[in-house]
Amino acid sequence: MTDPSDTTTAAPSPAAAPQIVDSHCHLDFPDFDGQQGEIVARARAAGVTRMVTICTRMDREPVVRAIAEAHDGVFYAAGVHPMRVHEEPLIEVETLVALAAHPKFVAIGETGLDYHYTAESKDVQQESLRRHIEACRRTGLPLIIHSRDADDDMARILTEEFRAGAYSCVMHCFSSSAALAAAVLELGFYLSMSGIAAFPRSTELREIFAAAPRDRILVETDSPYLAPPPHRGKRNEPAFTALTAKVGAEAFGMDYAEFARVTSENFDRLFSRARVPGRVPGQVPGRVPT
Repeated sequence: MTDPSDTTTAAPSPAAAPQIVDSHCHLDFPDFDGQQGEIVARARAAGVTRMVTICTRMDREPVVRAIAEAHDGVFYAAGVHPMRVHEEPLIEVETLVALAAHPKFVAIGETGLDYHYTAESKDVQQESLRRHIEACRRTGLPLIIHSRDADDDMARILTEEFRAGAYSCVMHCFSSSAALAAAVLELGFYLSMSGIAAFPRSTELREIFAAAPRDRILVETDSPYLAPPPHRGKRNEPAFTALTAKVGAEAFGMDYAEFARVTSENFDRLFSRARVPGRVPGQVPGRVPT
């Protein structure tokens, strides 16, 4: 595989760029204030024709929804980020379920566990996670998971809840252990590749992705954070999905166009509400682990 830091172009040329999806970005964040139209236009020029903008706190849901409504190809999801759960009352399942009435609402989350900065709130994080999972069961929409320094509890809770009732899920911005990857893949869940996988020192992470079934991989920016080379340390944006996808294609031994096609089909399968008509069947639930 070539050195992932040797990525000197912003993206494949627009004329040649296959369509690809940014499955996780934050277009409502202050870094993008007043620039959403330009950002979406640059993404389309890079071949990123669809994106999911994520709400991380419920008081921002109307703002995120408005962004999705204003732009073709932009969808949204909402939940309470684990680092935010201690700042407001625990989310009610019914609140999340009600959001599913909107046609551009495609997933529940992001939710999850983060013990790196907020381990002191782990009990309420776990309860919040379980409520988000229940909302996924009731709506049939997929779950978007944030996980950091919580591998054991994450694997345990996701497995316990799956055995109580199936649901679908993506581990967004996956950068955890091979053991957690194996646990969630056994449940039929998805792993999403962010700019972290394109960092020169992320060899082990790229190996984890490359060992996963290729029909279980998504790609994302998590913008405005985690820009891939050659933009590392600068503001990330959805157009740069193509840069991470280039590295992903190399990790899987695929050409860029094939990787773009496969990850887009994976996105369509999981995020069925955002599917391009006529491409692939809709949402497929996870499977019971053996």
